[in-house]
Amino acid sequence: MKKVCENWEQALPTGSFGPHLFSEFETRAQNVSAEVFRVATAAEAQAVLVELAKSLGAKKVVVVDCPLSKAAGASEALKNAGLEVHTAAADIAAHADTADLGVSGVEFGVAETGSVLQDALAIESRLVSTLPPVHAVFLNSANIVPAMTDAIGVVAKVFDHGYISFITGPSRTADIERVLTIGVHGPGRFIIIAVDETAGGGAA
Repeated sequence: MKKVCENWEQALPTGSFGPHLFSEFETRAQNVSAEVFRVATAAEAQAVLVELAKSLGAKKVVVVDCPLSKAAGASEALKNAGLEVHTAAADIAAHADTADLGVSGVEFGVAETGSVLQDALAIESRLVSTLPPVHAVFLNSANIVPAMTDAIGVVAKVFDHGYISFITGPSRTADIERVLTIGVHGPGRFIIIAVDETAGGGAA
């Protein structure tokens, strides 16, 4: 899968990011209607994802795998739960608009705003994050920077061309008579599965 940067972690600001910022990140994310599940291991993340799919009554899921979702065996677990799962780019393009759930990964979170950054150079990442009514992402719980200025600093280190997204809660708009409406221009639910364990199996 094409990416703007192959290793975002190397660009995170040394000494000023880490799991100590997670509590603030979680609070801010929840304040903008994101749902946050923090788990210790990839195996627990798998269980959260499968339970989410079941609670939605989902039948079709589109997945853009990331290292954490692969460590969790996310796609196989969803298939084993009886869901129709699409992971190939062409299949995602064909099914994202009728999928019940989109699953992808994000690079890091921002404590100040509860936002996450997604490397969305690959078109399938954009489809998964915008077309299904529910979007769930895997995040390493240690990859949290303090503020948006830090996030922009990270982007400045690695961005040459391409496409990145800052996602802050589910889609919302107040364009019509300043009445807040959720899920008009994208997913109505945004779920963050934060994993303490790294994709390699160690503690974050």
